[in-house]
Amino acid sequence: MRWVQRHGLRYLQFAQLDAIPGLWHGIFTRFCMDGREGSPSAFNIGLNVGDSDARVHRNRYRMLDVSGCRTAVFARQVHGHQVALWQCPAADHPKGQGRDVVYLEGDALVTDQPGVALVIQTADCQSVLLADPERGVIANVHAGWRGSIADIVGRTVGTMVSQFGCLPENIAVGVGPSLGPCCAEFINYRDEIPPVYWRYRGAGDRFDFWRLSIDQLVSAGVPDHQIALSNICTRCNTSTFFSHRGEAGRAGRFASVILMESRLRESNTRELK
Repeated sequence: MRWVQRHGLRYLQFAQLDAIPGLWHGIFTRFCMDGREGSPSAFNIGLNVGDSDARVHRNRYRMLDVSGCRTAVFARQVHGHQVALWQCPAADHPKGQGRDVVYLEGDALVTDQPGVALVIQTADCQSVLLADPERGVIANVHAGWRGSIADIVGRTVGTMVSQFGCLPENIAVGVGPSLGPCCAEFINYRDEIPPVYWRYRGAGDRFDFWRLSIDQLVSAGVPDHQIALSNICTRCNTSTFFSHRGEAGRAGRFASVILMESRLRESNTRELK
């Protein structure tokens, strides 16, 4: 992974996804740089977690300006396993002028439309970014423990295959900062987590959901070498990312964004003709 700083915002990018021409993605931190002295301030993009709506919307539009998108699709995250499709063309705004923000029901988003940013908000859960450069299809997944045990990442790959003709072996994946096996403790796991997943349990009732996501992706046909982990635990890194557990439930939300630019779609369309 690499760190990028642009217009006062700092974000992470996966090398495998960054290598795909026409694809943009970023996992933003909890801070932005403001003021004449470049002092850091909170960069929360989640509503109903302590900030005013006006401030959250300013943060969101600032983030979207960096991505250069015309339409942003947010998931109405409910810790489920529903996969939502966005198949409408991006709003016809010149780049950098105007944004349309829409919301879809579900915890995973998939699109084949250029100019559309898929946005997931997290503060310990996984964001899983997927891209198939051959078909020009992208996805962004919110995988909390409930979504993980319902195999939401596998369901998302299945949707890319069934709806857009993707081949799993062409899909590249990045798993963002989230609770690591060091901190994903479930003291009531016998009541909450099905026994089939207990093999991911480590010391002290801690679970390795990173490994679970990798195994589910591989089971869905994604090659292991095309899956990248951030290996960043949010609870261990509250100076950089929001953490619900690390901040006693008072955390904001940071964003993971993936965007397919038009030239990726156009180049692949020419190749398919």
